[in-house]
Order: sequence, then structure tokens, then C-alpha cells
Amino acid sequence: MERTTTGSAADFLDRALVEEAAKKSGLLWVRPAGQSPARPLWHAWHDGAVVVVGDGAEQPLHGLAAGTTATLTLRSKDKGGRLVAFPATVTAVTPGTPAWDGAVDELKGKRLNAPDTDTIGDRWARESRILRLEPAGDPAPHPTDSLAAAPLPTPATTRRPVPAGLPKLLFKKKRRG
Repeated sequence: MERTTTGSAADFLDRALVEEAAKKSGLLWVRPAGQSPARPLWHAWHDGAVVVVGDGAEQPLHGLAAGTTATLTLRSKDKGGRLVAFPATVTAVTPGTPAWDGAVDELKGKRLNAPDTDTIGDRWARESRILRLEPAGDPAPHPTDSLAAAPLPTPATTRRPVPAGLPKLLFKKKRRG
């Protein structure tokens, strides 16, 4: 990425904050324009932008598409709190291009437990999409109130209470006979 000397010191510091936060955090929150709520995605930082891989056997992209915009929120790796939120333009990365190869190299290093590490780029080219989310504007001001939201609906449930007789069965001493 070519660096220019135009812009204010605040612009430079904002860009540095976005870049450093994206490099250090393995998770970001993405809200495509006109959609809600924000969804978590694992990502990598490559060539001045966030890159994500999704669909196929990878993470769902929840409506994130090339030619749109999205709001990205990056969190602190140590505290988990919001560091910065900013708008981004979304573009598709074309398989077989140098941009694709660079993005695959960065992403496969972040992909945990991949079953096919050696050929993951070929699989992504067949069944997934890599999107580039490039910062496109000033970071959003820090909120003055809570950003807590209700959890998304899910079919998952919590465990039921342990049956009353189970502890006796588990801790029953075996008699020697």
C-alpha cells in the first residue's frame, strides 16, 4: 500500500489505530449497510484492508456482498471492549490474481483447524468468497451510552437440572465382595 503525506495528523492516527487493531484482533463485528445486527467474523489484515473468507464450508457472511458498504467494529484484544468503528467499502477478490494469493496467504494463517491447509486456496476458489473491506471514512465517535444488545434468537438451550438421584449413582462406593 502506498503511503501519502497528505491529510492531518488525526487522519494518520485514525488510520494507524484501525490498522493496528485489525492486525491484533482475530475477530471483528461487521454490519452490512441497511442490516442489523452486527455479526462476528474472523479476518486478516492485508494490503491496507480487512479481508474475510466466507460461504461454502467457511463462516457465513450474513449478507455482506461486493459493491456495498459495511460498518466494522474492532475490539481490544486484551479487554474485549470496542476500540474503533468505521465505514468500509466491500469488494470481491478475484481468484487467481496476486491480490487473491496474498489474501489467501494471510487468511490461511488465521484459519484454525482447517482440514486441508495445503490446498485451502483451491477450495476457497471453488466454494467460498474472499471479500476486501477497505476503510472508507472517519471512525465513528465513541458512544456515550451502552452498546449492549439483546442476544440473537437461537435454538440452543441450557442444560436441565441434574436429576436428584444422579449424585448417588455417580459417587456410590463399590462394595468389595
